[in-house]
Amino acid sequence: MSHPEERRTHMFLCTRSFSLNRTYTLLRNYLRTNLGRFIQEQNTENKNKTEHNPDTIKSDVHFYVCVQDFPWSGRRLGRCAVVGSGGILKNSSCGREIDSADFVIRFNLASINDSDVGLKTDLVTINPSQIQREYKDLEKKPNPLVERVSVYGNASLVMPAFAYTFCTGLSIKTLKALHPIRPQQPVVFFSPYYLQTLDRFWKGRGLKSIRLSSGFMLISTALELCEHVHVYGFWPFDTDLQDNPVPYHYYDLRRPSKRMHKMPEEFVRLLQLHSQGALTLHLRPCSSDAS
Repeated sequence: MSHPEERRTHMFLCTRSFSLNRTYTLLRNYLRTNLGRFIQEQNTENKNKTEHNPDTIKSDVHFYVCVQDFPWSGRRLGRCAVVGSGGILKNSSCGREIDSADFVIRFNLASINDSDVGLKTDLVTINPSQIQREYKDLEKKPNPLVERVSVYGNASLVMPAFAYTFCTGLSIKTLKALHPIRPQQPVVFFSPYYLQTLDRFWKGRGLKSIRLSSGFMLISTALELCEHVHVYGFWPFDTDLQDNPVPYHYYDLRRPSKRMHKMPEEFVRLLQLHSQGALTLHLRPCSSDAS
């Protein structure tokens, strides 16, 4: 594996405003260069492969894409907290400990609080399915999403724009809605090259999920970027270590998609990384005097 400094520019596509023709050309060439002429994607609903053709990107869509830039270049991240959404964080009193990290990563626009999960946020993911489900009229009514992302301050918003065909349009729509109103809060896309490399890396080591969870992807990213990685809120089971019931999320009652993610299998990998000293996995309530 190459040195983390050498891989940084392949992790994200940043999203600064450029002229339409230039960004259209950059994006099309990037897809061709890194994934060949097509990105082969698995449609998980009908099991038919679909093709993402760079030539079909319509020129009337306003892209804000800066190919192979990295939002945090120029500095090495120290202690990072990767905060999952697991119900194990409920009543954990981990907020202060999480907020003491140098860099905090969160997922799927999860709610934040000062007691259990903290408030500090440097990077938070948005799942395109959230946009599809909760913000159907985003172009005409961006304010609900603007209000939701504003609670994270100027944290970068990360979307897997090229994970599946349906993700691309939703991610671009999100970028177009947010950028004019909150230009200080960047929307960035995972590089398709990086996603493909990460998927091959873990599948080559026996992980058989259809797609890596966003949590597992960003833990992998944190291992490349941070000196010390602390992982909270990753627990795929219905009961905790004391056999108390645990909800899947700390903020709602939604159940996991067993079709998409192999959460227990990913968790085994996290335990292995913890035992090897590569990261610290937090599975119990935090000390009230954490700093």
